[in-house]
Amino acid sequence: MTSNTQKADENRSKRKKEMENEASENPQLSSLDKTDLAFSEGSQSLYKPEPLEKALNEMNKEIMNLLSKYAHILRQRAAMDASYVQELDGILKEARTIENHLKQKRESLKQRFTVIANTLQN
Repeated sequence: MTSNTQKADENRSKRKKEMENEASENPQLSSLDKTDLAFSEGSQSLYKPEPLEKALNEMNKEIMNLLSKYAHILRQRAAMDASYVQELDGILKEARTIENHLKQKRESLKQRFTVIANTLQN
């Protein structure tokens, strides 16, 4: 039985030596094995989502800030447009009032001239 355990130990040590030799001969394989191991053990060591998420969050904040500024400008312009419309309505009402007043004055003057003309004819 001891011979079987000795043979098994020898086989294991031979395999270890062979794997070490292969790793030293092919450093690419060993780095790939390490990469696979690191990736399988904890993919966060190779891929860190924090900087990406942080950048996306910052960009999102900046976009929201720009949209907020744009919406504020649009509200200001809409308010300004509304004030212009109200001002124009006021000007139109005043112009109509003046027009009506001038029409009344014209009619009044027509009547006076008619009275004066009739008086001069008599």
